Amino acid sequence: MDTGPPLRDIRCFAAVADHRSFSRAAADLGLSQPAVSQAIGRLEQTLGVRLFDRTSREVTPTPAGTALLPLARTLLATAQEFTAEAARLAAPPRPIISLAYAPLAGPLAARAARRLARRTPAIDVDLRPAGRRAATAALARGQVALALMATPFPTGFTTGARFGVSVAHLAVPTGDPLAALPRIHPAQLTRHKILMPGDRPPGGMWARLAATLRPHQHHVVADDIDDFAAALDLVAAGTGLLPVPHLLATTIRRHDVTFVPFDAGDLRLTFGLAWSPDRVTPELMTLVHAIQENLWTR
Repeated sequence: MDTGPPLRDIRCFAAVADHRSFSRAAADLGLSQPAVSQAIGRLEQTLGVRLFDRTSREVTPTPAGTALLPLARTLLATAQEFTAEAARLAAPPRPIISLAYAPLAGPLAARAARRLARRTPAIDVDLRPAGRRAATAALARGQVALALMATPFPTGFTTGARFGVSVAHLAVPTGDPLAALPRIHPAQLTRHKILMPGDRPPGGMWARLAATLRPHQHHVVADDIDDFAAALDLVAAGTGLLPVPHLLATTIRRHDVTFVPFDAGDLRLTFGLAWSPDRVTPELMTLVHAIQENLWTR
């Protein structure tokens, strides 16, 4: 069976055509010049065509060489892809660890995933956006290895890498008189409703904020408010005003919502990691450490 010319000879052909020189092609390939010359000679004999016109000063492809060069490059690229795919298939599968994360903590989760993908050996992180209740359920069922979530943390789980997010702005509809104020105080909100979650654990930010407002001002929109960016649609629709983290106010731009500094005391959301003490793996602890290091260097 005719197997055709070897790839080494075709590689020499493409290199000589690129460099227009046997000596420069040899240096590029890490071969001797005689070896390159012999490869071109074998290839021309196998194909039955002359590939180059040679003079004492230059080497130029013949019409046949010019016509075959794109095919040679395609063949070499395919061979390289073949080798790379074979190496990928031969390598052991990369470990995968699943992480549920609150949407507000998405940038931190993404940085940690990139960090683990670049390490050796690499670890793939399966990112799953989830609110606190959904993350708690996924942890309990073993559907995720750990969760980057807001407090309160579920009981029976190990926690770590805690950090606070300042809530220092109030999202108001653009065009509302409040949008023109330099700052807003809770006393100025007696005629406005504030979007709030129904689940307000004692001592948490939402419970402390609710204590400064009158009951008729509470507008419960869900058990939890995990996705602040999505809740801005309710603000734009006039459903109510929304206290938002400083991070959100400085990164999101909407023509229908204005972020005004909010003087309501030290309002902070606390986030952290939670995982089952019965399902600890080296990969899990590597991800915990990656998130901790990102917090230290942010």
